[in-house]
Amino acid sequence: MTRIFFIRHGKTQWNLAAKYQGAHGDSPLLPESYHEIKLLAHSLAAVDIAHVFSSPLPRAKTTAEKLIEALDRPIPLTIDSRLAEFNLGLMEGMKFSAVADRWPEVLDNFRHHPDKYDPKVVKSESFESVINRVGAAVHDYVQQFPNGNIVVVSHGAALNAAINGLLKVPMNHLKDRGGLSNTSTTILKTTDGKDYQLEKWNDTSYLHKTSVDPTDTI
Repeated sequence: MTRIFFIRHGKTQWNLAAKYQGAHGDSPLLPESYHEIKLLAHSLAAVDIAHVFSSPLPRAKTTAEKLIEALDRPIPLTIDSRLAEFNLGLMEGMKFSAVADRWPEVLDNFRHHPDKYDPKVVKSESFESVINRVGAAVHDYVQQFPNGNIVVVSHGAALNAAINGLLKVPMNHLKDRGGLSNTSTTILKTTDGKDYQLEKWNDTSYLHKTSVDPTDTI
């Protein structure tokens, strides 16, 4: 059996500012995110991790590197462009509020009705494309490690779509579980690389947060 630990990267300056980063934007991790990555590492201390795979975008790559550093044991790291964030086209770099003003229907469908989302309006990637490329990467990892634990460090929108895709959730119910928070852990398991079971969704208990910040989750 393979267990896949999906990690959303640490919180960044643009996350805090409620701006879309997407596949081409990026911003530095917040100072407190480095501490949260150490807490994440502590939560994984007892897990025998065979390999870490990461998106090449700096916010994810840094999270992966700091996680391995905090775990303080030799774990191979592979950077895979298929794990990059959802290409959000014209929305990238814009504040959520500005997107809501300019393309209210597009934003509502992106957040709540993926089956109705039209990527052509904002020149973005489609949900199907994200599900296929991230899903293909995960299938490859499972073939490499049919009996082990692997970590995948990626992004909120891409992971949300891809994980639900692996679980074969219909497109009109893709967002039913809600979003994924920064430095969260979601775990899937599979025995054959075809059927996946959800073990844990968006776990942030190890961060010991006392209040909910809406900019933590997408």
